[in-house]
Amino acid sequence: MQVLLLKDVPNLGKAGTVKNVADGYARNFLFPKKLAVPATPEAMKQAEAIRKAALRRQQRIEEEAEALAKELEAVSLTFKAKAGESGKLYGSVTAAHIAEALSAKVGMEFDKRKIDLEEPLKELGEHQVRIKLAPTVSASVRVVIEPEE
Repeated sequence: MQVLLLKDVPNLGKAGTVKNVADGYARNFLFPKKLAVPATPEAMKQAEAIRKAALRRQQRIEEEAEALAKELEAVSLTFKAKAGESGKLYGSVTAAHIAEALSAKVGMEFDKRKIDLEEPLKELGEHQVRIKLAPTVSASVRVVIEPEE
């Protein structure tokens, strides 16, 4: 059965696209949750409007993310942590710590999953941490870890 997606559906497609799906999947999942409608000629006209709206929404999100990225480039976060003689931390600075400090500094919520840390920071010094703001936009924040007195 051909359906027109009204909203983005993970592992299926974006809003405004026409997809061929199993009848049961359409009837039991997509239609009741108002994620899709049958692909009729009237619905196809509606698809173009949905595609344009999604494109405008995506452009607006990217513009906002780029403005936020410029603001974040100037941000520097400082953490105090206990460290050994060699500069290794007894604990670590995680993505959650960075997200919390960034939220406090900028005044906007940041999800720890958007902070691109392969592993927690475990050494004193200056680190550059990448933050994903949108699928195509990211920013780099300077994180300084100083020894606790």
